Amino acid sequence: MGMVFCRGCGKEIHETAPTCPHCGAPQGQPVRSGPPRSDKDYAVTLLLCFFVGFLGIHRFYAGKIGTGLLQMFTFGGLGIWAFVDLIFVALGRFTDSEGREITFR
Repeated sequence: MGMVFCRGCGKEIHETAPTCPHCGAPQGQPVRSGPPRSDKDYAVTLLLCFFVGFLGIHRFYAGKIGTGLLQMFTFGGLGIWAFVDLIFVALGRFTDSEGREITFR
């Protein structure tokens, strides 16, 4: 384990220190792994898509109102669109309205 320089005051500190003992400056942000995940529940999305996917209810749940209405009026693209969505949901690649993946936690 080595020494590094503080981001705030420039003094030498231990590399694992979360804050500088001299000035109190935080030394780093925790590393996030992967893209941000949605707060929507994976199981709910999967079940909605499986049972009423042709009506686009899972898209309403995910906050995608426009495509939910389109899917409702076309009966899920005659089932094809709903089937593709089911695959995406099952693989954890389906996103909510903010682009965050709805994944199994």
